[in-house]
Amino acid sequence: MAGKLRKIDRRRVLALGVTGAASLGVTGCARAQQPAASAAVGQPPALTAHATEGPYYFDPKKERADITEGHAGVPLEVRLAVVDETGANLRNARVDLWHCNAAGLYSGYAGQGDDGQASTLGQTFLRGYIQTNAEGVAAFRTIYPGWYRGRTTHIHFKVWNGDKAVLTSQFFLPDALSEFLYANLADYRRTQVRDTLNSTDGIALRAGGTVIGNVREEADRYVAALNVVVDRNATAGGERGPGGRLGGSGSRARGPEDAPTRTAPVGGERIKALIPGGDA
Repeated sequence: MAGKLRKIDRRRVLALGVTGAASLGVTGCARAQQPAASAAVGQPPALTAHATEGPYYFDPKKERADITEGHAGVPLEVRLAVVDETGANLRNARVDLWHCNAAGLYSGYAGQGDDGQASTLGQTFLRGYIQTNAEGVAAFRTIYPGWYRGRTTHIHFKVWNGDKAVLTSQFFLPDALSEFLYANLADYRRTQVRDTLNSTDGIALRAGGTVIGNVREEADRYVAALNVVVDRNATAGGERGPGGRLGGSGSRARGPEDAPTRTAPVGGERIKALIPGGDA
C-alpha cells in the first residue's frame, strides 16, 4: 500500500477540485500536540468529549498493538496520549480501539454494507486493546478507515481505569485527506460518494474540538495523534467491565448511530467544506 501512495501525484487537482496531500490539512502531531494541561498554566485540562459507543462494539479479548489482521488499506498509526483530570499521564490504563475497514465494514456483525447484506460474523479485524505506557501513550498499528452511510470518517476508542470505563469517544480524521484517499485508491473506491462530512455529522459536531487530533505523513504510513483527557472517577454511561459486551459480536448491526446529520454539500460548497477554514 505504501507503494500505491508513492505512485499518486498528490499535487495534481482531483476531479472534485481538491488538491493533493500538501493541501489536505495534514499537520505535525503529538506528542508535538501539547497535552491539554499545558494550554493554561494552573488550570485543569479540558476533558475529552464523550461520544456514542455505536452499534459495533464488542471485546474480542485480544491485547495487541497491530489490529490489521491483513486487511488492505493505507497504513495508519494511531497514538492516543492519555492524561487524567489533573494533566498527569495515565499509566497502565486499558485503551480499546475499533473501526471499520476500507469498505466500511466492522468485524463481527451481519447486516452491513450499502445493501445491508454484508456479514463479518466471527471475525475480529480492526479491533483490540493495549495498556498505556509510562508516558500514558497507547499506539496502535492499523489502516486508515473507510466510511459507511450516515457517518463521517472516525475511529472509536474507550479508556478504562481498572475495570471501569471512564471514557468512550471517537477520533475524527481530516475530511480532505479522507476524500483524497477514497477518490484515488482502489481499496477505498466505491460507486457511491461519501454522504457525511465532519461538518455535517451530528456526533462529530456535538463532540467538538477535543476529538479532532493531528495527522502527519511519513514515508510508509500516516500517524494520527490525539491527546485524551479523562476523569479517573467518571463512569462512561452504560458500560460494562472489560470482557463485557453491549450488542456484542454475532449481532446484526443496529443502523446509524444516534445523532442527526445534515445533508452533505456538493460541488463547490463541498470543496469549501473539505478545506480547513472553508465554509460548510
